[in-house]
Amino acid sequence: MNNMKKYVPNPTIGLVFLAVLICMQACKSSSSIYKAPKVNAFRAGSLPAPPGMVYVPSGTILFKSSLDTADTGKNVSLSAFFIDEAEVTNKQYREFINWVADSIAITDYLQDDQYFLNTGEPAEERKIDWKKVKKVSPLWKSNDPTIRERLAPMLLVQGTKRMLNPDVLRYEFSYQKTKGNAKKEFVTERVPVMPVNDIWSSDFPNAQLASLDMNYFTHESFDYYPVVGVTWRQARAFTDWRGKEFMATIMKNSYLSGYQLTLSLPTEAQWQYAAEGKLDPRDTTTTKRLTIDGAEGKDRLAVNFKQGDGTYSRDGATFTLPVKSYTPNAFGLYNMAGNVSEWTLDAFSPSATVFVNDLNPALLYDADEKDADALKRKVVRGGSWKDNGEQLNTDTRNYSVDYEPHSYIGFRCVMAAFEMPTVQSKTRKY
Repeated sequence: MNNMKKYVPNPTIGLVFLAVLICMQACKSSSSIYKAPKVNAFRAGSLPAPPGMVYVPSGTILFKSSLDTADTGKNVSLSAFFIDEAEVTNKQYREFINWVADSIAITDYLQDDQYFLNTGEPAEERKIDWKKVKKVSPLWKSNDPTIRERLAPMLLVQGTKRMLNPDVLRYEFSYQKTKGNAKKEFVTERVPVMPVNDIWSSDFPNAQLASLDMNYFTHESFDYYPVVGVTWRQARAFTDWRGKEFMATIMKNSYLSGYQLTLSLPTEAQWQYAAEGKLDPRDTTTTKRLTIDGAEGKDRLAVNFKQGDGTYSRDGATFTLPVKSYTPNAFGLYNMAGNVSEWTLDAFSPSATVFVNDLNPALLYDADEKDADALKRKVVRGGSWKDNGEQLNTDTRNYSVDYEPHSYIGFRCVMAAFEMPTVQSKTRKY
């Protein structure tokens, strides 16, 4: 007699097995439709930067206030960003001036249909045909007697020389106004944009600097020198204009097209991080060269600053130098120390580190005209051609009020960037 029990299938096991088969088949069929992207580190280590800018990857600095000692402060982290490789030049700022002048000339004085794209629209909605304007720009220098006559209110005439009227030349832009923790609001401001030409004599009375007053901003021999005589408000207006001009260029960058990006002044922390040229405050290596080999084995200074009382020229220049003089730092940035000090976006407070976040810190305060000067102070960094060596340290802080131009303060622009996957974050393959 056969004592073996008859095997009866367990229905639960059968259902589970069937479900597994269905899932495997579904996954197999879906694999031909969707494949998870392969995640790799960006081997180049940086995003392709817009023209004239360099990519700075995310990193950390020891951020100090004016009250901190050499060993105190707090670590803060900065997201990746693009920054101008050099200070904004006279030539770049003149392009801004001419754009503003052409805009005002066309919309307020000429009102000629040939300079507009959509002539059938109401006057306030018409857009300027910049491709056509650029062929005849700057209009204020035109020798056409009709144009000269109609643009006369825009100009000042000294003998045979025509100059733009600073009172007429204003750039209008909107921004989010911030007053500490108060409610933020968007405001529109019209900023006069002409730099102060006689700023050299104004900054240094009883000195013979009239030739710089008359030529520094206007003569082509100074094209690639840093623009000076520009207030913080004017510098911010320039970044707004240049950001809009950049959009056409950004659209051609395959990595950046589609993003909404704007330019601004660098925050104080961004400026310091870019100037230090290292990813971590514990790093001690640097590629910045303070001297170059000179004749007879003597080193020559490779930073433009004041070496001592009455000693300006030992570094190769008495005043400013072209913006790409000397060697760049590890990030590829020129003259982050010396040449001209630079405006930053931040309001100045002696105890700034107490107020700011440890991620992308910024102390923002947009003062009203009626506010006290103490509320209009903006951080200036880097030291200049007229400063001593102590001002060249990357963590040294200084300030000037937002409406005061100087012959030793310039600026550069920054733009947000996006981090690329790095070796640290590459953990698996699909």
